[in-house]
Amino acid sequence: MDPTEKLQQWKRRRIYLMRHGDVSYFDAAGRPFRPDTVPLNDAGRLQAEAAGRLLADVPIDRVVASDLLRSIETASLATGGRSLKLETCEQLREIQPGRLADIPAADIETAFTKAFASDLTPDARFLGGETLGSLIDRVHKCFASFLADKTWNQLLIVAHGGVNRVILAGALGVGLQAFAAFEQDPGCLNILDVDSAGHMLVRLVNYTPDSPIKKGLELTTMESLYLQYCSGRPS
Repeated sequence: MDPTEKLQQWKRRRIYLMRHGDVSYFDAAGRPFRPDTVPLNDAGRLQAEAAGRLLADVPIDRVVASDLLRSIETASLATGGRSLKLETCEQLREIQPGRLADIPAADIETAFTKAFASDLTPDARFLGGETLGSLIDRVHKCFASFLADKTWNQLLIVAHGGVNRVILAGALGVGLQAFAAFEQDPGCLNILDVDSAGHMLVRLVNYTPDSPIKKGLELTTMESLYLQYCSGRPS
């Protein structure tokens, strides 16, 4: 077989998998905003714009975001100026938390900081809400539909930290126990290549265009959220 035929045989499509930009989830009193309406904050918009500059020369031919505002805003900023239709998918929503008020005060720190721990099971509930098994089922179903669509070559997906962990763990052939080893910083970019048989090649994980060396990023997402939650509450 000549090199041209080999290249065609090995041809892969590319998926750019982003997490939405930064969001302020709690007000000054520590009360949570509604997760389906909270927008990007100033830092989040800058992160999305930085991703857009990085992707400016990439021939993206399909873009899909979760139907939550923070993902839609991120996708819009990252693809600004392109004649692309932004699709939304409810199945790409972040794992749904429960009511924080229902979590005992003695357990709230652990509920946040161990939400993606290494001893998780499918029955584990994210902050007392949706189970991880439910998240995995809906994300896998949605992602499989993207792979089955042969009309795109360069796909941008803008989703959430938990959603991205499911996709990355599936690409690597690992389970829930790997969730604790992944971080998905605000506005980060992952790159996955997929061949005609659906086999995944992971090329890049958690790259942050606005801060490639992660300057100032020392906490996990859930640790940062816990500090946001605590910042306005009485000590």
